[in-house]
Amino acid sequence: MLKTVKHLALAASLFAAASTVAVTQAEAHGRGRTAGAVAGAIIGLGLLGAYAAGRDRVSYCHPGPRVCDVVGQRCWTNRYGEYRCKDDVRCYRREICD
Repeated sequence: MLKTVKHLALAASLFAAASTVAVTQAEAHGRGRTAGAVAGAIIGLGLLGAYAAGRDRVSYCHPGPRVCDVVGQRCWTNRYGEYRCKDDVRCYRREICD
């Protein structure tokens, strides 16, 4: 919560500073108020967009059920002359995200 408030305060202060600078510099001959307001709005929306894109996105994931697959088979002849085979089994858990 504190991190969110800190980022919001930082974005608001940058917006205020940028709009103040843009308005005072745009008042040349009394016709630059609209240009200053537009520049301030563009800068402010850019800052707010950067703040919204930079927030931590939380995804809730948990391991799903265990799944086992036979991926091959190994066969050999043991020392008694018997032909033996063993399945090569791989088990895994898929993540399930909400």
